[in-house]
Amino acid sequence: MTRIAVAARSFARNATLRAELSAKYPDVTFSDSAALLADADLVAFLRGHDRAIIGLERVDDGILSKLPELTIISKYGVGLDGIDVDAIARRGIRLGWTGGVNRRSVSELTLAFAIALVHRVPETSVALRVGRWQKLVGRQLTGRTFGIIGCGFVGQDLVKLLAPFDCRVLAHDIRDYADFYRANRVTPVGLYQLLAESDIVSLHVPLDRSTKGMIGAPQLSRMRAGTFVINAARGSLIDEEALADALDSGHIAGAACDVFQMEPDANSRLLAAPTFLGTPHIGGSTAEAQLAMGRAAIEGLETARIPGHGWPG
Repeated sequence: MTRIAVAARSFARNATLRAELSAKYPDVTFSDSAALLADADLVAFLRGHDRAIIGLERVDDGILSKLPELTIISKYGVGLDGIDVDAIARRGIRLGWTGGVNRRSVSELTLAFAIALVHRVPETSVALRVGRWQKLVGRQLTGRTFGIIGCGFVGQDLVKLLAPFDCRVLAHDIRDYADFYRANRVTPVGLYQLLAESDIVSLHVPLDRSTKGMIGAPQLSRMRAGTFVINAARGSLIDEEALADALDSGHIAGAACDVFQMEPDANSRLLAAPTFLGTPHIGGSTAEAQLAMGRAAIEGLETARIPGHGWPG
C-alpha cells in the first residue's frame, strides 16, 4: 500500500487539502510540528513512507541516504533551492514540481510593495507610530520605469498587473520571451542597463549558483539615486548588508523584502531602516495560493518524474 508523509506545514494545517489527499490515499501521515522539520527529525518523520510532500524542508543526499524506501517527492511550493535535485536524480527518485502555481499571489504582493514604496508608506508609518504626523511627498507608480529581473511565471504576471499604470517596463532574463515582450510592450535589456534606468527594480529569479548574491554593492551603486528595490523571490539573491548600507546612505530610497538570507531571523539592520518594508515570506500565503500549491503537490505524486538534463524547465 502507498504510504505518504506530508512534511509541508501549511499543507498539513489546511483542512481542505488534508481531506482531498486523504480521499485519494488512505494511508497518509501529516506533520503536526510547529517547527520546520530538519535533519534527524525529518528522517524520522519520512521513514517508512514511499512518497512525500515537501515544503521548505531541506532534502539533501544525506537525508535521502537514510530513506531507501522513498520513491517520490512532490513539492509544495515552487522553490527548489532546498532540494538537491542532482541527488534525487542519481538515486532514481521521481520529483513532482509545478512552476508558477503561486504566481498571482506573489505578483500582487510585489505590486503592493511597489505602491507602498513610491508613496513612502514605510517611513510615514514608522513616524506615525511614534507620534509624528509626517506628510512626506511621494510619487505615483503611474509612469515610472519598472525593471523586472526574471520574467518567468511571476515576472510575466507582474507585467500584466502593471498594465493600468502605464509604466515603462524593462526585463532581464537568461531566457528569451520575445513573443511575450512584443505583446505586452516590454523592453528586454541587459542587467546593467536595467539597473541604471529603472525607478523600481524587482527580483523574480530562482536561487542557484548563478543568481546567489546577484545584487550586491556594485549593482546597487549602478542604480540611480532614489531607486527602489523589491525582493519577493529568495533572500540570498541580495547582499543584505550592502542593501542596508545603501538605505542608510539614502542612495536607495526604499526597499521591500518578503524573503531573507536567514529565515526566520530577518536582517536587523534592514528592519531598523525607516525606508524598509519587510514581511515574513508571505508571498504564497494566500488561501488561493495554498490551495493551488497543495493541489499541484497532490497531482505531483502521480506525475512525478526523474529529473533530467535541463529539468525543471
